[in-house]
Amino acid sequence: MDKSWIRSDRRSKQYQEGVEQFISSCLQNLHVDPNFIHCPCCKCINLKKGPATSIREHLFFHGFSQNYVNWIWHGESAENDRVNWSTNQDPTDDYHKDFETTNMCEAAYENYTENPEEFVKFLEDAEKPLYNGCKRYTKLSALVKLYNTKARHGMSDALFSDLLTDFGDMLPDNHNMPSSTYDAKKTLSCLSLSHEKIHACSNDCILYRKQYKDCVSCPKCGLSRWKLNKKNIEKKGVPAKVMWYFPPIPRFKRMYKSLETSKNLTWHKETTRVAGQLRHPSDSPCWRLVDHMWPDFESEPRNLRLALAADGINPHSNLSSWYSCWPVMLATYNLPPNMCMKRKFIMLTMLISGPKQPGNDIDVYLDVLVEDLQRLWEGVDGVYDAYRKQFFTLKAVLLWAINDFPAYGNLSGCTTHGYFACPVCGENTYAKHLENGRKMSFFGHRRFLPRFHPYRRQTKEFNGVEEDGDTPTPLSGVTLYDKLSNIKCEFGKKISVKGKKRKKEKENNVEGSTDEKDLGATDFRKCWKKKSIFFNLPYWKHLHVRHCLDVMHIEKNVFESLINTLMNVKGKTKDNVAARLDMLQMGVRPELRPEFGEKKTYLPPSACSFTKKRSYKCASR
Repeated sequence: MDKSWIRSDRRSKQYQEGVEQFISSCLQNLHVDPNFIHCPCCKCINLKKGPATSIREHLFFHGFSQNYVNWIWHGESAENDRVNWSTNQDPTDDYHKDFETTNMCEAAYENYTENPEEFVKFLEDAEKPLYNGCKRYTKLSALVKLYNTKARHGMSDALFSDLLTDFGDMLPDNHNMPSSTYDAKKTLSCLSLSHEKIHACSNDCILYRKQYKDCVSCPKCGLSRWKLNKKNIEKKGVPAKVMWYFPPIPRFKRMYKSLETSKNLTWHKETTRVAGQLRHPSDSPCWRLVDHMWPDFESEPRNLRLALAADGINPHSNLSSWYSCWPVMLATYNLPPNMCMKRKFIMLTMLISGPKQPGNDIDVYLDVLVEDLQRLWEGVDGVYDAYRKQFFTLKAVLLWAINDFPAYGNLSGCTTHGYFACPVCGENTYAKHLENGRKMSFFGHRRFLPRFHPYRRQTKEFNGVEEDGDTPTPLSGVTLYDKLSNIKCEFGKKISVKGKKRKKEKENNVEGSTDEKDLGATDFRKCWKKKSIFFNLPYWKHLHVRHCLDVMHIEKNVFESLINTLMNVKGKTKDNVAARLDMLQMGVRPELRPEFGEKKTYLPPSACSFTKKRSYKCASR
């Protein structure tokens, strides 16, 4: 077909005839709904779809895109492939190949709207065959297939380079397969999603963004923004600390551009729920609470339900604790149970570099992510659903955060150590510091039993005191939000000072002062360090469960302590001399006092201890 008309005057007869021939050719060759045709005008550039009448108007108003020469989105490549392919192959294969190429080209265009030359080069790779005469794979499709295999099996770059070299030797001469991992990544760089490198203060005071974007030193602690060399000279352009941020909104858009993923993202609405069974977060009360309080959000099944997970890791398989790097990830609960926890759908959104862990100052870094979560709650327009072939407004809600206990305290602002370590009991926590064991011990567990449970009245079997207290009631999100509003927290690592200066700072610190007339307010401030930044989300205070504990460490620690104590494993049991001395000091079970000899110390067996014979039988089983 003659394509010279695309550069002619739009008022000429040649251009008008060319537009009509183009539209009629599209309607004949495309295997899609005629109401959803890619618009090749200079404004849409095949990123939007519409009926033939709308395409005709756009071509006359905006003109035909000059860089769009090979009409792969309008049936040209598919038509040529159908002529050359053998009759034994499925005639729909070329359509699926065309659709994959379309998705990759659209994804590449999103990253190169300001650099059209790179986009044109990417289009050439998408159209270029793997070798002369190859109709099955193009250079891009073959490279994407191989790179997916590399990522799926954790293949190293060196191994992948050798694989590309060997594979290229098996292909005919003048093939287009890259010969190294560097060339492959350079070709696929157009498909990469955007990321931001945000400079941060070394003391976690601020991020150098918004009003601090042009600062060269921290306005709070005065530290330089740049790294210092061995001679304490600033390296201009080399930041002292960097946070890597991967915006989640473009990744959610990319998920809906996949046919299979877009279909699975509405699984929770289409599946039938079984009463009395909890098999997915969609069966939880938190999910139903969101549906009840915000029916507009529930009416669109494509709206996302998310969970956030964050914890410190030691990179490069280094098990020492001198360096801590914190990744922050999002999980999508719209997917089926066998998919929502797969690595493919766990989305890394933030990487907080070390060497020091952010601790209570993690809110400084989470501010960037919370802004995007607020935007997702309000709605993001222009998201294309490839399965239903329509645009819609995407919304998302963060159901809860998942962490271990120390990270739980950093994210929620609750104290998780010391005398007020229980998030439920708060200032009513029964805690005692053990002098011999040198650790905190917590009592009052029988309060959580029913009112007339026989264990409440037993004294000898426990700590010698009857337990008649009421079950503690955790604060609701709204009540907690109101109380935390009066707590102000200054972020950043405090510079250590000694003697009178440090004492004077404590006296002048109004937020941390204990000279309060209201003892209840003082105890509450001991239990809570800050108001979590997640309360900036308008729905956060209404959720039943805002933080979930990761059971991995809990199960491991509890199981090991229980088994080692029952089996009386030397060096690992909790029933040791220090525990017996602390019990004797509290007046609990004096008959278990340790008996000190000249060479050995004898511990009378407790009721929970196994004999060697019973331990051997359990171990043999």
